[in-house]
Amino acid sequence: MIPVSEAKALINANTTILQPAVMELSLASGLLLAEPIVASQDIPAYPQSSMDGYAFAYSDVVGPLRIVGEQAAGDSRRTALEPGTATRIFTGAAVPPGADTVLPQEKAELRDGSLYVEHSALKAGDHVRPAGSEIRSGEVALTPFHLLTPPAIGFLAAIGVSSVTVYPSPRIAIIVTGNELLKPGDPMQYGKVFEASSYALAAALRALGITNVDILFVRDDLEIMASRLEDALERSDLVLMTGGVSVGDHDHTVGAAEICGIRKIFHKVKQKPGKPLFFGTRGKQCFFGLPGNPSSVLTCFYEYVLPCLSILTGRNMGLEASTAILARDFRKPAGLTHFLKGVVFNGIVDISGGQESYKLSSFALANCLVVLPEEQENAKAGAEVAIHLLP
Repeated sequence: MIPVSEAKALINANTTILQPAVMELSLASGLLLAEPIVASQDIPAYPQSSMDGYAFAYSDVVGPLRIVGEQAAGDSRRTALEPGTATRIFTGAAVPPGADTVLPQEKAELRDGSLYVEHSALKAGDHVRPAGSEIRSGEVALTPFHLLTPPAIGFLAAIGVSSVTVYPSPRIAIIVTGNELLKPGDPMQYGKVFEASSYALAAALRALGITNVDILFVRDDLEIMASRLEDALERSDLVLMTGGVSVGDHDHTVGAAEICGIRKIFHKVKQKPGKPLFFGTRGKQCFFGLPGNPSSVLTCFYEYVLPCLSILTGRNMGLEASTAILARDFRKPAGLTHFLKGVVFNGIVDISGGQESYKLSSFALANCLVVLPEEQENAKAGAEVAIHLLP
């Protein structure tokens, strides 16, 4: 067995970011840019009114201005204004050649078809968005590794970008092993349990914006597991196999990984839960052999798969680390790092009951994992402890 810190370092050293891919802008939300975005034109592409009102040349304001026509948003006419005239204009419309200023309609004084302008009410260029005031042609709009948030997506659309080169979300396969598993909704049978890990893992991935997920089920048979794993590897960047990762007679995950040419990076970590955790690679593909108990599956996902996903995507998906004051004493043996489900509120953390690896009820109520290092035995009430905040 290796320490938790070494296991995480090995994942970091053996995982690489995914190859960039070109994607429609509408599908790229939440991803990181892989290449800079350079504006291909001035935005706005023309002087644009920011108000409903009247457009004219500021230098003409020496007397009343005769009102001629109107310019609405979307009008493509480029008729120049003659000296001494003004045009009705609306927000977003192109300011016609010969005009450089807009007077808001609420400040306009109209008499006999003419516009009277109080000179002190404005200055040259008021209420006109100059061409290129958002961005100039040739300027860098966004740089590589910029997160495409909704505002970023909107900004790129506003400057005419329709596709982007991004670091994509990984293609993931979840392979659930076990002869004892029933699907939720099936009648309970003696010796069987309802399968929960795939539901929890898929939900955790969806919360990260990762939806390209295949879920496969396989019996505890070495040849069948190896065949199903090979199929998954052919179309996945990351494979998560739950169960069968220990050393029992019916535990075939490690053997299936060997048959499929997966290079073992580590197997077994000094931790509880999830001691038999396996991690390996085949080329740039990553493989995790996760324990079978659902609480162990989720703990290993949050503590190890999330850091792997962070590297694959370039995005920080790891749990937020913090500290809190322990509410009650807790005893554990030395030798294993403990990840304990807990509830933190106002800086005080209480370690939940039901820490057994098969119990999900305490996990469902937890909002953090309390991390007690392997050398520690007694954690006293009032002591400061490390916590990892759950999403």
